[in-house]
Amino acid sequence: MLKVAAVSYLNTAPLIEGLDAWAGCEMVRSVPAGIGEMVARGEADLGLASVVDFAKFKDCEGGGLVMVPAGMIGCDGPTLTVRLFSSVPIEEITIVHADTDSHTSVVLCDLVLRERGVRAKIVDFDVRERVASGDGEGSIDPESDGWPEAVLMIGDKVVTGSPAAVRYPYQVDLGEAWGEMTGLPFVYAVWMCRADRVGDEEIGAGALVLERMMLRNRMRLDWIVMNHAKHSGWPTDLARRYIGELLRFKVDERAREAAGVFLDRAADAGLVERCDVRWMELGEGVREAEEGASCRR
Repeated sequence: MLKVAAVSYLNTAPLIEGLDAWAGCEMVRSVPAGIGEMVARGEADLGLASVVDFAKFKDCEGGGLVMVPAGMIGCDGPTLTVRLFSSVPIEEITIVHADTDSHTSVVLCDLVLRERGVRAKIVDFDVRERVASGDGEGSIDPESDGWPEAVLMIGDKVVTGSPAAVRYPYQVDLGEAWGEMTGLPFVYAVWMCRADRVGDEEIGAGALVLERMMLRNRMRLDWIVMNHAKHSGWPTDLARRYIGELLRFKVDERAREAAGVFLDRAADAGLVERCDVRWMELGEGVREAEEGASCRR
């Protein structure tokens, strides 16, 4: 049985809705930052992993990871749920307390700040518990109710658990900022598998199912919003705009280019190791299996 790892955020519903009913699939839930490692270790066959994890696990057992163009979490402009909040002007930020749920968003935040001439220290921050880790440099004023001077938040909690706007008058939507920097969309997460599984019939068939599920779900986004928004704590109208207008789920040529440009820029800044993006083409393993069967007949 194919193990598929993904996040249970509202934004993943168009990619994974219906997979629980697929008899050949076992769904494994995790936060975004944990999925790349699960795939690298072989604990999941396919995972909706943060793009940065492609570079992070490029030397893992099995020859590293490969991106699978069966679906993605991306944007072409504002994202809404990847946001930098600051109580001081962005140019005055010295420390960012960063949500540890996503590796990619942390690197993107660093790149956006560097583009604006800001070199800030990034401190891991548990947004739910409002607890910082590190050497004490990121300590938070006890008078602030646990909220730091600047915080990077991702996911549903940007909508359902963010602080009052009056606390953070300066905000940056990182997807929008990336678009202004590059003219490209941004890819936060994409399906990945291990390189040594490319050509595997099970992986090839699974990738095709994931793509078909994504294409089917894109045709019923209103139904998905009505069934998931309330459970996720989202206002329905905002969820409809988020899912139906702001996010991108299909991997096209611009998305492939954007993933490569992001990893190149991150490598230039010394934030990840340099690597060449590798994509598995849909149907690879399935075609090979069919050709082999044809030869045996």
